[in-house]
Amino acid sequence: MTAGEPLWEPDAKRKNEAPITAFSRRAEKLSGTSFPDYESLHGWSVANREAFWSLVWDFCEIIGDRGERVLVDGDRMPGAVFFPDARLNYAENLLRRSGDGDALVFRGEDKVERRLSWDELRQMVSRLQRCFRASGVKAGDRVAAMMPNMPETIAAMLAATSLGAVWSSCSPDFGIQGVLDRFGQIEPKILIVPDGYWYGGRSFDVSEKAAAVVERLPSVKMVLVVDYLGRAGEAASHIDRAVSLTEALAGHEAGDITFERLPFAHPLYILFSSGTTGAPKCIVHSAGGTLLQHVKEHALHAGLKPGDRLFYFTTCGWMMWNWLASGLASQTTLLLYDGSPFHPDGNALFDFADAEGMTYFGTSAKFIDAVRKAGLKPMESHDLSTVETISSTGSPLAPENFSFVYEGIKKDVHLASISGGTDIVSCFVLGVPTLPVWVGEIQAAGLGMAVEVWGDNGEPLQSGKGELVCTRAFPAMPLGFWNDPNGEKYHAAYFDRFDNVWCHGDFAEWTENGGIVIHGRSDATLNPGGVRIGTAEIYNQVEQMPEILEAICIGQEWEEDVRVVLFVRLADGVELDEALEKSIRTKIRTGASPRHVPARIVAVSDIPRTKSGKITELAVRDIVHGREVKNREALANPEALDFYRNIPALRS
Repeated sequence: MTAGEPLWEPDAKRKNEAPITAFSRRAEKLSGTSFPDYESLHGWSVANREAFWSLVWDFCEIIGDRGERVLVDGDRMPGAVFFPDARLNYAENLLRRSGDGDALVFRGEDKVERRLSWDELRQMVSRLQRCFRASGVKAGDRVAAMMPNMPETIAAMLAATSLGAVWSSCSPDFGIQGVLDRFGQIEPKILIVPDGYWYGGRSFDVSEKAAAVVERLPSVKMVLVVDYLGRAGEAASHIDRAVSLTEALAGHEAGDITFERLPFAHPLYILFSSGTTGAPKCIVHSAGGTLLQHVKEHALHAGLKPGDRLFYFTTCGWMMWNWLASGLASQTTLLLYDGSPFHPDGNALFDFADAEGMTYFGTSAKFIDAVRKAGLKPMESHDLSTVETISSTGSPLAPENFSFVYEGIKKDVHLASISGGTDIVSCFVLGVPTLPVWVGEIQAAGLGMAVEVWGDNGEPLQSGKGELVCTRAFPAMPLGFWNDPNGEKYHAAYFDRFDNVWCHGDFAEWTENGGIVIHGRSDATLNPGGVRIGTAEIYNQVEQMPEILEAICIGQEWEEDVRVVLFVRLADGVELDEALEKSIRTKIRTGASPRHVPARIVAVSDIPRTKSGKITELAVRDIVHGREVKNREALANPEALDFYRNIPALRS
């Protein structure tokens, strides 16, 4: 699919020092087989899952008792069981390091800066653990947090999981119903909230919202209010069953931390689907599966080593927060940022990278696009010499933004576009530090992940677009959905389309370089004249145009067919006139194909997105067709939906 030269290739030194190279050598010794390239190593990892995942356990030095059996019922999906005899504790693996080096470095926009050493983090976890235990928290109980991405959130998660409690979190900008739609289903025993948060330079008090949430969560025995704005004590006085964190910890001195070693499949996290089409699904992830998958991705795909400084721009309501937290198990320093990435301007995250010697810079495709469109050139304004990897996820990274990273941010850097989801709290396809980077492509399928692209009839495709599937079980598959005792909803979500095969819901295509392109979500694909088109293919064209800030595309049912409708948010001072419409259609026709050209183009003031920043085609499609969106609380800007109602241009 891609001609020409790669955008970047690792040099010999980088390849030799990458942890995946050492892992490959150990795999060769273990298997008695030579692995001359990534493709051969990946083939072995999928064909020999017991040997592969056992080696990941050893190579990443998992703390715990592995037991004898590695995989039972490995051909069943769902139903496969990894490490059925193992006992481990997730928090114990993340708190393996001690000392006065940085464990957490936190910035709350330009308002707050703090850092915790490994010893200080352990002390905070110890005190929180004693507080939780005194409140009756035990293995299997739920501890929920509506929190900013700050050190107390990480520490509370570690304290809860050290006891075998199940952690669940969302960001404090969720509305009352959005929080209740999530935490109301899982009935937490402890709820953790801040007194407020900063965003865009403004403070937002959440005490009134927290009080309303607690009033409708009878399962909560104690509410801990964390000080962020300096008003925790006052906020706690207005919330039933609440106490400030400072007061709650006053009677608990730091000491040794107890780690309850539990089965590999013991629940660790409950994550939530976006909920735009109904009540959010409560996806339960295991301690062992999450840990093993994350350390594999961090060491082998992200190339992390002890002492690295790991950053991902995320809220606590996105799976990348859980992915980031696991970086402690690789003995990396976590760089935490909360607030707007554009406050006071678009340099905020690059300032953080420069000041803290960031080695892994994780962000979203939309952020990279916004930096490019703002005309920023961080390679000229910042010292990013320590940054070895820039990672992008959340939506497909457009080809021009691949190029921009190397032209505007840093020339010698591993650009890792990654894709997976909340469903597996990890990735199906991601970066490989020893492979070249090609424009527009994710580098490869993850080790141990039997990723294929299938046609409508279940036939594997070596070329052409189809469904992204995983044909063999892997440890990070969910345990199931909360309150789904027979597994019916879980099975329907991933296994109804193809029997005994995980169908992820992404529309994908292999490239001639062995990489993969994600063309968007399958349920958002367009089908004019019976031909499937990925929405990302259209966005990749129109969002190159300086007149267009961003776009969203749907298929509108029209005259017993489907026609493509493109909505565009325009740059300041730009009008959608006949000339611009013609330019847009020409750009799409020449850059994609005549089939991609929209039948209607409509200018809108805003585009609806989820709390994690993803545009939501399904919600727009429902509004255009006169259907109400079932769960507006799942959206960060639900008022934007009103721009799509009763549009005259869509009636003819």
